[in-house]
Amino acid sequence: MIFWIASYPKSGNTWLRALLSSYFYSEEGFFNQDLLKNIDQFPEKRHFSDFNYDPKIVTDTSKFWIKAQEKINLNNELNFLKTHNILGSINNSNFTNKKNTIGAIYIVRDPRNVLTSLQNHYELSKDEALKFMLNEKKYIHDYQTKNDFSDFQFISSWEKNYQSWINQKILPVKLIRYEDLTVNTLDVLKEIIEFIQNTLQEKEDFNFLKAQNAVKSTNFENMKNMEKKSGFLESVLSKNDIKKIPFFHLGPKNDWKSIFDKSYQNKLNSIFENNLKELNYLK
Repeated sequence: MIFWIASYPKSGNTWLRALLSSYFYSEEGFFNQDLLKNIDQFPEKRHFSDFNYDPKIVTDTSKFWIKAQEKINLNNELNFLKTHNILGSINNSNFTNKKNTIGAIYIVRDPRNVLTSLQNHYELSKDEALKFMLNEKKYIHDYQTKNDFSDFQFISSWEKNYQSWINQKILPVKLIRYEDLTVNTLDVLKEIIEFIQNTLQEKEDFNFLKAQNAVKSTNFENMKNMEKKSGFLESVLSKNDIKKIPFFHLGPKNDWKSIFDKSYQNKLNSIFENNLKELNYLK
């Protein structure tokens, strides 16, 4: 069965995957980049190699989302998968179903800080990044491939994305705020692991030392230093030159209040007011 690690882009999904892969797929909990391969992205082009679709049509792989997941689940194992896709449907094709999915963790981040991370990752102005976040028809794919949308993900708007996962009755989902994971990493990681095991109806003692090692080895400074020394497998090439954009940019130091002027802060607060209240981001 599939257990999703879901989020809107630039919300802490990679860090959460690093924590979980270190805990579940290493002997002592110490992170290395190869561990991330245990929690791969869906959808990816390779998931549709057995199916007849047109890679030039943006939504064409959505017809095979369920069949691709059925193929993945043939291994009769627990399959952690990362996604930025909404929990919804396109052209009557559902993203997933109860037959293939057992649960999910959804990590959400203050949208005002998501915006600044999107600016860096996609090389956008603040207004372009805001338009990106508000676009209910938004999708992402590997922009370096020409006329190939095989790995397309329908992310919709930031609001629609998180609401699609938490306001549904298909599967159990635990909502985690990136900010809580930042402040109380070990405690929140323990909550997540216990949620996963309860959902799987497994009873295993929480390995405190292993979790502690995972937390220490995946803290932001360690990850940033690792990227500087040996690169990071999920960083992308700049659209403007041949160098890669740093994946680990500001992390916890990403603070919209120090980046945007008061007028723009007020604009963001107004746009996201209801969401900020719902997610307890207004103090």
